[in-house]
Amino acid sequence: MDVREELAARYGAKRTGGHGGLEILRHIGPGLLVTVGFIDPGNWASNMAAGSQFGYGLLWVVTLSTLMLILLQHNAAHIGIATGDCLAEATRKHLPRWLGTAILATAYAATVATALAEVLGGAIALQMLFGLPVRVGSLLVGAASVAMLATNSYKRIERWIIAFVSLIGIAFLVELALVSVDWPQAAASWVTPSFPAGSTAIVMSVLGAVVMPHNLFLHSEVIQSVHYEQQGEEVVRERLRYELFDTLFSMGIGWAINSAMVILAATTFFSHGVVVDDLATAAATLSPILGPAASTIFAIALLLAGLSSSVTAGMAAGTISAGMFGEEYDIHDRHSSAGVALCMAVATLACLLVRDTFQGLVLSQALLSLQLPITIFTQIRLTSSRRVMGAFANSRLTNALLVATGVVVTGINVASLVG
Repeated sequence: MDVREELAARYGAKRTGGHGGLEILRHIGPGLLVTVGFIDPGNWASNMAAGSQFGYGLLWVVTLSTLMLILLQHNAAHIGIATGDCLAEATRKHLPRWLGTAILATAYAATVATALAEVLGGAIALQMLFGLPVRVGSLLVGAASVAMLATNSYKRIERWIIAFVSLIGIAFLVELALVSVDWPQAAASWVTPSFPAGSTAIVMSVLGAVVMPHNLFLHSEVIQSVHYEQQGEEVVRERLRYELFDTLFSMGIGWAINSAMVILAATTFFSHGVVVDDLATAAATLSPILGPAASTIFAIALLLAGLSSSVTAGMAAGTISAGMFGEEYDIHDRHSSAGVALCMAVATLACLLVRDTFQGLVLSQALLSLQLPITIFTQIRLTSSRRVMGAFANSRLTNALLVATGVVVTGINVASLVG
């Protein structure tokens, strides 16, 4: 009996077709899925750049982004639990066709940018480990990701990837005890917004690396595929409570790891006037706890992070592509599989054209920040509608917080672009 059948037997949910890799993601928890995205190659580059260039000054972006993420991810799961439609399906179903298609097209483009960062990160890791040219590594990582998605073999190694990458995250946290941290300054920076000169791209990059549009679509898909809405209002309300706890716990871990990366970069590089402009240099942050093997372990973790997150980016692309046709994600369906294949092909091709790999990672995350307001306001429009959500439509407080989030994200983008 697979996970979907077990859930159906337990809760009476109907099967919804072959979802492949989504089974294991549903099993480990959507919150954990999003947390894995916290330590993908794009995050590593953004955090290292933030800490090495501006010290503790941009820690507030990590805090603000995490708070926004908690609200947005829970709201994305909300629509899946309450309606049985993922965000992409609901966008297609409840908005004018032209508008829904345009919104999903921008979300798909942002997912391609995400996949670019993941494939590129994996390629950089292969270069660190074996000396392979980044272009060759990009082709290998892209091909491996597509193969894992197409064959569903990814679900067999998902837990091992998460475990290994999580150990690296823990190493970042533990190492805080081994470096000299100005905790009063760090504490103040966590809650005090500032825009140091030249921080435009980095602020947008950190924001886009934490609150990623594709994760909102994927989160709602993972949740909705169990179809809790068919099990009665009591089950829906219970699931919403559990999901909120899952999100709070997982996002808290993500906030700690992201903060640790920025702080370590600040203490290791900023204090000595060294600007990190490649991930090989960033590996030095682990040397106090991992010793001479730091570079190798860092590279292995980066490779696994790149593979793991490129697969979830591919799933998100398939989810959005299927949603354009009013369908759920199913890797065996042509709309889902075409969306996955096109995303990975374009992302891999873009990797072949990138000259500065580190800047490519940072700028890809900044692109996510630009698309984010579109996804946020679309999500608000859907989850605040009683026609869409019924009795589970957003409360006035939730709506106010979501709108404030959208305004803040838009404001940061505008301020960063103008600045």
